[in-house]
Amino acid sequence: MKIDRLIGILSILLQKEKVTAPELAKMFEVSKRTINRDIDDLCKAGIPIVTSQGIGGGIRIMDGYRMDRTILSSKDMQMIMAGLRSLDSVSGSHYYARLMEKIKAGSTELVSGSESILIDLSSWNKESISTKIELIQDAIELGKILKFKYYAPKGSTEREIEPYYLVFKWSSWYVYGYCLLRNDFRLFKLNRMADITHVRTFAKKRDVPMPNLSNEKVFPPKGTMKAVFDGSLKWHLIEEYGIESFTELPDGKLLFEHDYADEEGVLSWMLTMRDKVTVMEPESIRQKLFCIATELSERYREV
Repeated sequence: MKIDRLIGILSILLQKEKVTAPELAKMFEVSKRTINRDIDDLCKAGIPIVTSQGIGGGIRIMDGYRMDRTILSSKDMQMIMAGLRSLDSVSGSHYYARLMEKIKAGSTELVSGSESILIDLSSWNKESISTKIELIQDAIELGKILKFKYYAPKGSTEREIEPYYLVFKWSSWYVYGYCLLRNDFRLFKLNRMADITHVRTFAKKRDVPMPNLSNEKVFPPKGTMKAVFDGSLKWHLIEEYGIESFTELPDGKLLFEHDYADEEGVLSWMLTMRDKVTVMEPESIRQKLFCIATELSERYREV
């Protein structure tokens, strides 16, 4: 977009004493004529830009112009680069890599070789997620309705949504949009989506609220679970819920109390702990674990 390019050119001029039109044209992948028009637009906006021809010539901001040339500090730039690297980790194209190169070209002195923050937003099925993200980004930008099959614990459904936001939360990617089946805004997990296609264009006339991604909203508690864990699982409780999530008992076991959003999630989690946890409450989960254990015992019993 033109406004992005104008901001990029201004950023480069603030960080470098002088730059040529061919250099800017190469950085932003446009023609020299386009760069000249952009410079004219910046001048009309009140930025005193001086151009000079011949050997040693170029484009620069007028000497003495009162503007802080250090809009971004080195730390600011490192944070921006860390964010762009994280997006590049799930990108199906080279857009973010090219963007990083453009920023580096205009801010060499602010971008050091050291990288103290590395964020990788990809998952085990990176190729699948990258393709989905690219499809959803295009649909949001073009105003296209997304059609897909959605797999949930209660079964699969065919959905059509007006997509508005891509969301990374709870270590997974989601798309937030208006579901035409439920006639409401919904959050869909990308890992559960299949056969994603663009269909018709929609008019962006809805008053789209920012998605409420609080745990209380998305996973409202349905009850409280109390369980006693073996002391060897202390690391696991700390990793999942924090060091204050349990009370250490005199015998070394760990008393854990926490709200839960659905019984199926609790059952799955308890079964991964095998015999190193005993659920005390609620009784409904105790009974379901007993039934599951009985069925497994019968299935694997040697004849």
